[in-house]
Amino acid sequence: MSQPGKKPGFFASVGTMWQELGIAICLMLVLEGVLPFLYPRRWRGAITQLAQLPDRQLRLMGLTSMLLGTALLYLLH
Repeated sequence: MSQPGKKPGFFASVGTMWQELGIAICLMLVLEGVLPFLYPRRWRGAITQLAQLPDRQLRLMGLTSMLLGTALLYLLH
């Protein structure tokens, strides 16, 4: 237990980081599951179309998604 007015040590903050990362992964799984749950046929069709895209286009989409997510996280934090 930490003393009042004293910052938690390195390992306490690492534990918090892992907890927050776990929460983020759980939220991602919930959001990823919404479309297949609500529209399974349309989701399957979209995945089939994505599977036919060239690697370069998929990488560009992934990079765009990561950059957008990072920018939004920065703005919200």
